[in-house]
Amino acid sequence: MNTEAKKYQRRMNNPFIFWWAMFFKLPSAVFWRLKIKSLTPEKCEVTIPYFWRSQNPFQSIYFAALAGAAELSTGALCQLAMAGKGKFSMLVVDFRAEYHKKANEKITFSCNQGKELHDLIDGLQQNETGKLTMISTGTNSKDEVVARFFVTWSFKRKV
Repeated sequence: MNTEAKKYQRRMNNPFIFWWAMFFKLPSAVFWRLKIKSLTPEKCEVTIPYFWRSQNPFQSIYFAALAGAAELSTGALCQLAMAGKGKFSMLVVDFRAEYHKKANEKITFSCNQGKELHDLIDGLQQNETGKLTMISTGTNSKDEVVARFFVTWSFKRKV
């Protein structure tokens, strides 16, 4: 991991710095109290609590809040993979979700495709575009799968 990636990893793993970054860049993450539980080059885990700001009228976590946590678990991994490797643009180009159980407690979303992501990013040439569908799985305290999100990111290495 290069110096910029280590710096990004330290910032995102620091709850205070993470909160400020999200406050300015992604305020819904602050509103829903998303937290990065861990961020390594291989894996990212994000938690979302079940409380009044994240719940829907059916006493479960609102689907958009779950989607935000899932996207953050993939997006933070993407940012870490690109850190210090030049300029890139990234964009979600497809998004799909599966819901398996009611989300009525704290949910942890995990994405462990860091190696695959690093291989894609490192292999892109200037002005070349690559896509990767990243899977984020949300589990409850009993380790039961609550939801699974498929987030397809497009990356382009800029000149």
